[in-house]
Amino acid sequence: MSTPKILDPPPTTLAQPPLPPVTRKVRKGRQSWRRAFRRDWQLYSLALLPLVFFVVFRYLPMIGNVIAFRRFRPGGSIFGEYWVGLRYVKMFLSDPTFWDVFTNTLILGGLTLLVCFPLPIVLALLLNEVRTRYLKRFVQSVSYLPHFLSIVIVAGMIMQMLSVDGVVNQLVNALGGEPSAFLQKPEWFRTIYVSSEAWQTVGWGTILYLAALTTIDQDLYEAARIDGANRWRQTWHVTLPGIRPTMMTLLILNIGTFMAVGFEKILLIYNPLTYETADVISTYVYRVGIVSGNLSYAAAIGLFESVIGLVLVLSANFISRRTVGTSLW
Repeated sequence: MSTPKILDPPPTTLAQPPLPPVTRKVRKGRQSWRRAFRRDWQLYSLALLPLVFFVVFRYLPMIGNVIAFRRFRPGGSIFGEYWVGLRYVKMFLSDPTFWDVFTNTLILGGLTLLVCFPLPIVLALLLNEVRTRYLKRFVQSVSYLPHFLSIVIVAGMIMQMLSVDGVVNQLVNALGGEPSAFLQKPEWFRTIYVSSEAWQTVGWGTILYLAALTTIDQDLYEAARIDGANRWRQTWHVTLPGIRPTMMTLLILNIGTFMAVGFEKILLIYNPLTYETADVISTYVYRVGIVSGNLSYAAAIGLFESVIGLVLVLSANFISRRTVGTSLW
């Protein structure tokens, strides 16, 4: 009878402890990012120039905000000569002219947002109902065209049309009225600015909403028609909820630029006679900093404007995320 062969036990090896979940996730994320970069490096390279542009012309100039707290003299150090603390902040907070300018900025920004934000939505909804292709393309082309005009050209058109012998006054004269110098009257400036801004931006904003309308599932309209909903009901219950994320995103972006009312256009069409209603923070900063040479004071006002814009963006994003469920981040 043969004795059973005793097998030697396998050699014992020290088992490697498993990596923590966080470490595995980090390594996996790095590998996936590297793999995506190697696969789509051409697409990432397209973002190189925009990134360089923003770094050079947007982020690096932020260093110059330090002169809002330092005494700056032309010809001296670009970061100012010595610290003055909150001296310039206290100066403009106690300046009545600044608060007049601040009020004008709020009014112009509010009117622009109130008028120019819903108009592209209305135009996009109307164009979406047009079934004649040529008519739809014609209206789109006519409404898009003003966006591609230079601000200088638009300002020149406004000044020519509203001059004493311009087209508007000729029409007023033909109707039996008296010609008026509209650009020299403070009470007319806000109407002129907001209407010209709406004319120039409504077509361009419509592009985004028309693109958003194409993403809505057509089966939703079919289900609404089966339930007996007319076109108004379909628009209210299907179309508007479908483009709501786009609406909220653009609203947050518009609120972010709420304080930065169109500097170039206002600078080109306003004059000392209309400062009462036309002067805003950006034009006031230009006159104080560039014209008068008080750059530290102008930097303090500009920094204050930027902080308010940041607070508005964060607040609008927070409210949108809590109420609607859509936000930028």
